[in-house]
Amino acid sequence: MPRSALPGTLIAIAVLVAGFAAAFLIGRFPVSIGDIIAVLWSKVADGAADVPAATEAVILQVRGPRVIAAFLVGAALAVAGTAFQGLFRNPLVSPDILGASSGAALGAVLGIYFSLGVLSIQIFAFIGGLVAVTAVYLIGSAIRTRDPVLVLVLAGVVIGALLGAGVGLVKYLADPYNQLPAMTFWLLGSLAAANVSDLVPLFGPVLLGSVVLLALRHRMNVMSLPEEEARALGVPTGALRVAIVAAATLVTSASVATAGIIGWVGLVVPHLARSLVGPDFARLLPVSAILGGGFLLFIDTIARSVAQVEVPLGILTAVIGTPFFIWLLASVSKTWS
Repeated sequence: MPRSALPGTLIAIAVLVAGFAAAFLIGRFPVSIGDIIAVLWSKVADGAADVPAATEAVILQVRGPRVIAAFLVGAALAVAGTAFQGLFRNPLVSPDILGASSGAALGAVLGIYFSLGVLSIQIFAFIGGLVAVTAVYLIGSAIRTRDPVLVLVLAGVVIGALLGAGVGLVKYLADPYNQLPAMTFWLLGSLAAANVSDLVPLFGPVLLGSVVLLALRHRMNVMSLPEEEARALGVPTGALRVAIVAAATLVTSASVATAGIIGWVGLVVPHLARSLVGPDFARLLPVSAILGGGFLLFIDTIARSVAQVEVPLGILTAVIGTPFFIWLLASVSKTWS
């Protein structure tokens, strides 16, 4: 790792460690670092933990799955946002703007409407996200203009609005006593219901999509060049673009299926990571994942601790992300290149 990237990487790791500590220690039930170490050591040593049973249950069954889910969702959204921004060479692109989140939301809401299992909901979410991003990209490619970035963003807004109307229709048709409240709360973004059984369907797609993107990290650097230059260097831009879109949509869909719509992570975190380690995807992707996981850990900790009633994650990320992104626009705009 270049020495210039080491400080930024250490900062990202420090944010993640602080996020894990805050997520485990802060809450209505008091837990200390000693309790966490004792419980973890008891599992490694295959012995009994020298802590009350209630404390062990809180660490392993309540906060543990939620903390892991928050890290995975935050890392996935940040990695997807980084991949989309690099692929489309546009610092304003994110899974939300390109319609991936809206498409995944429509697919997941349909899964809830038909009372499907978690795996089926995730498949529906992936198909919805992939169809949405494909439609946006096809529209952007079909319309010839001097400003293709503007066309891409506008296409994402239009497709997102259409998919939002589809979500509204499904909510209108849903059972108002059981399905509708679940859909409404889920769409605002929450990890309140996260448990151990949710981690496997989330971990698998996030790991697979992230590994694919990391494997393509050097070619993604070439994809940041103009199309003609990338082809001149021997890069199969068409197949590579499909692979990147599929992998980024997979991790986005898995996150949406688990936690609902959580905006701003895929837009803000890649900018912050780029300001720390530069534009090289070999460093940018892992640092984005680390920062995204740490960021959502802090957001989720605030969501369950700031008030008597849990605040939806989507609301908090918007409240915090909006001024933060304005600051980023003013201070780190030069780091894009």
